[in-house]
Amino acid sequence: MELKQCGRSGLYLSVLGLGTLTWGRDTDGPEAHDMLTTFVDAGGNLVECSPTHGDGIAVDVLSEALASVGRHRVALAWRGAVRRAGESTWVGAAGRGDLLRSLDDALARLDTDYVDVWLVEPQAEVPLEETLEAATLAYRSGRARYVGLSRASHWQLAEAVTRGALGASAPISLVEAPFSLANASAAHTIAELSSRGIGVIAASALAGGALTGKYRHTTPADSRAASPHLRHMVEPYLEGHARTVIEAASRAAVGLERSTADVALAWVRDHPGVSTALIGPRTRRQLDTLLDFSEPLPAPIRQVLTEVAAQ
Repeated sequence: MELKQCGRSGLYLSVLGLGTLTWGRDTDGPEAHDMLTTFVDAGGNLVECSPTHGDGIAVDVLSEALASVGRHRVALAWRGAVRRAGESTWVGAAGRGDLLRSLDDALARLDTDYVDVWLVEPQAEVPLEETLEAATLAYRSGRARYVGLSRASHWQLAEAVTRGALGASAPISLVEAPFSLANASAAHTIAELSSRGIGVIAASALAGGALTGKYRHTTPADSRAASPHLRHMVEPYLEGHARTVIEAASRAAVGLERSTADVALAWVRDHPGVSTALIGPRTRRQLDTLLDFSEPLPAPIRQVLTEVAAQ
């Protein structure tokens, strides 16, 4: 698998990144281990994890898999932080203390001294300066080798990038944002970030699985759309403009004698400015299928799909 330079940083990431959303819940430990082994053996290195993945269990599943596969083979992106909001309730956090406490907990559970990328998630009720101060402390102490943002607004991106460029906080090397054929609204932002030398992780690259085409006529019983805790990630892509885009991708796939998922993943993976496309297969079989997709799209087909996605 090809590695791409992440913006103008010294970080190189595989063109596909492996997400751990379902690990520990829908994907058990042995299956996750097989998936990580398969992924790194295919040349992949980026693995993205969050304290909320798998109801908080994904990090422990990943830890066990890393111990077997080898920490040195993985570029670990840790996204976000959590704080306790009740006896058994955890919510996202952006305050300095919560951020650093959550990161240190992750490092201990992962049995590592650092994450390759820490993707902090700003919140409106917490000053951005405070969030960036925590990220900068982790960066300067070596606990985070690179700093990025996820789920950030345009003004938060602009301020964080400017502060980093001026040396007021850690440089922003990477931004994670939802981006796919079915949700291409971030295209202008990606172009702007690229011009500033900042890499992009395209999250939800297959729109929660909707861009595989599996939901065009029915909802498979074992799919995300049929799952009570994952349904909300797919439903926005099952109607309206997203459905039109999925139909266009399916027609292109028929003409190219490729699958809809292959066409959709190639479009986002090779989009200018995208460093890596994040995928979240639940099984080793799904991962094997996605890893087989490597051919670029013919330029005319890519252009047509880009125009449809932008409508």
